[in-house]
Amino acid sequence: QVRVVESGGGSAQSGGSLRLSCVVSGVSYGTYCSAWFRQVSGKGAEAEKVATRDGDGVTTYSESVKGRFTIFRDRDQKILYLQMNSLKPEDTATYYCAADPTFRYCGGSTWATFAYRGQGTQVTVSS
Repeated sequence: QVRVVESGGGSAQSGGSLRLSCVVSGVSYGTYCSAWFRQVSGKGAEAEKVATRDGDGVTTYSESVKGRFTIFRDRDQKILYLQMNSLKPEDTATYYCAADPTFRYCGGSTWATFAYRGQGTQVTVSS
């Protein structure tokens, strides 16, 4: 059974950095689409897709984080990371890792597309 577990959230000051980790268990390969979403509590809006990494290693980013965040996998393809630099107060949100081993590419993917999502990890950035 596939499980997705995030870790690494916490608090940082504006301009600081945090790294989120995501372990996807129950899958023996890493060549599938995976992504990071975030959602601001109480807003009721759909989660924002922050970054994706497809099965070929191609990455995409939302305009709000481009140049500041980096999505990558470790050498063994077992852990997905989100390196967040130059953090801003507006980055405050609950961050979710999502994965779906049934598709390799991420084009057009949304929150609802992914069969497996983690429980979320809180990131709080103070000014």
